[in-house]
Amino acid sequence: MKSITIKGSERESVGKVATKALRNAGLVPCVLYGGNQAVHFSAEVMAFKNLVYTPNAHTVEIDLGKGKSFNAILQDIQVHPVSDKILHIDFFQIFDDKEITMEVPVKIVGNSKGVMAGGDLRLNNRKLRVKALPKNLPDFVEADITPLDMGNKLYVTKVPTPNFKIMHPDNTVICQVKISRAAMKAAQEAAKAAKAPAKGKKK
Repeated sequence: MKSITIKGSERESVGKVATKALRNAGLVPCVLYGGNQAVHFSAEVMAFKNLVYTPNAHTVEIDLGKGKSFNAILQDIQVHPVSDKILHIDFFQIFDDKEITMEVPVKIVGNSKGVMAGGDLRLNNRKLRVKALPKNLPDFVEADITPLDMGNKLYVTKVPTPNFKIMHPDNTVICQVKISRAAMKAAQEAAKAAKAPAKGKKK
């Protein structure tokens, strides 16, 4: 999985006044959990644009200077309900020898026979929770829809999972090909035509 580096500075004051001052200065207050003790730091808002405003999943290297750096994943983010301004971010520290669970996007590949026949592809899950060692975390879960015919579903058990596990029940549907209204209407008209007697033919 790709990693993003965020450069920040440790903060000593963590009260409401100090936090408000950081936000007024264009900084985002953050906390890193998962280690021996929580690490409080701040970074510029623009440092998070490639982490927050993207459908892709990333691990993070938090560089606090003076030789202090941590590998982590984004755990939680708080945004303003009106302005969508980032108010606070929680990170969770990761270690090379410990498995972690995080959400990664689904990537659809292949050409479905059902879609080519007029069906509608419905994506039930745009992201899936996976568990793996940090080095084995995938950028995405690849879902091949080639075998799907009209009315078929693709379950999580049908996708390759090299070096990671999907943390969803086996009956979880990733996507499905639903019969479109146009295809259904065409099938109904074809059925009616097949049942109707040919013109000029005696009953």
